[in-house]
Amino acid sequence: MNSLPLGVPVGWLTADGRQVPEDDGWLTPAEQVRLATFQLPWRRADWRLGRWAAKHAVAAFLGASFEAVEIRPAADGAPEALLAGDPAPAALSFSHRAGRAACAVAPAGTALGCDLELVEPRSAAFVHDFFTPAERTLVAAAPPEDHPLLANLIWSAKESALKALRAGLRLDTRAVEVRLPPGDEIAGWRPFAVHARETGEDFAGWWKRDGGWVLALAASPSPGLPRPLLDRAPGGA
Repeated sequence: MNSLPLGVPVGWLTADGRQVPEDDGWLTPAEQVRLATFQLPWRRADWRLGRWAAKHAVAAFLGASFEAVEIRPAADGAPEALLAGDPAPAALSFSHRAGRAACAVAPAGTALGCDLELVEPRSAAFVHDFFTPAERTLVAAAPPEDHPLLANLIWSAKESALKALRAGLRLDTRAVEVRLPPGDEIAGWRPFAVHARETGEDFAGWWKRDGGWVLALAASPSPGLPRPLLDRAPGGA
């Protein structure tokens, strides 16, 4: 039997927008002030969903109470967690897409990023404009029926690495290149790697297909196999 890969411990969870309470009592006063700056209903819903998932993930990872966790943006816009008002000993990254959110958490000091994408068709123009030549070759070499999964996997892995770099889409997506090394599936996860072509940094990652979604997370130092943080959805019965 193969042993589990060693690396930085990382946990993950997903949440659905329908699980988020209608009232805002679960948000801290500072989070409520931040929420009030968003006027568009869809933007408010996405923001609340992301915080709902992130607060549950950090609380579960640290064994802390949900009420003690606050999520705020750092100076560069990346999310950071507070625990009872002090910096939490955790790094986090979260993503939301079409009413669903995912969050990954690792020990403080870990460069961490995660991304959630729908497995949907991507145009040839999208692949050409945002992927490197090597990534375009990966997609072209796959059977046509696998193109949606592969294109969204590569995009999700790219976004994860860009978040780990604390740059997001401010950086050209072709500045990072995804590699898909051979490897057996372990508990639904498969490995990937990302190389930052300008800085020379390397990130290791894991991805999984979750129904109609693909979830990816990248980290440095290399992450161990991601573990689920809750045995049921946040707020579920």
